[in-house]
Amino acid sequence: MGVFLRWFFAFALLALTYNPTELNFVHWTYEHYQTHLSVAVFMGLVLSIGYIIYIRATLRSIGPFGMALVLSLVASLLWVLFDFGLLHLDNNTANVWLGILALSVVLGVGLSWSHVRRALAGQADVDDVDE
Repeated sequence: MGVFLRWFFAFALLALTYNPTELNFVHWTYEHYQTHLSVAVFMGLVLSIGYIIYIRATLRSIGPFGMALVLSLVASLLWVLFDFGLLHLDNNTANVWLGILALSVVLGVGLSWSHVRRALAGQADVDDVDE
């Protein structure tokens, strides 16, 4: 359940920042920044903190190579679905949602990797600490 929640919050972070609907930070800020600049700055900082947490944890756990590997795996799955006719790429709205889904999988795996590794290998990851 923890892995699902980490992925869900990554998906929510990305979707709140930008999605094809009008209910996202980018669209709202573009429309209302002149009258609600303080709210736009506050929401931008909250989203930035979320990105810092996710990206830093992902880089520390799987690194850039792991991120590219997970993204490649998701892209190849989408390719298979396209080849079998289960996925059509002619809808731009659906393509944006697929991109959000793919990036959220990368961030979700990155944040969950230490827990998955501990469950599979029985070893815990430990940060280097100077004594």
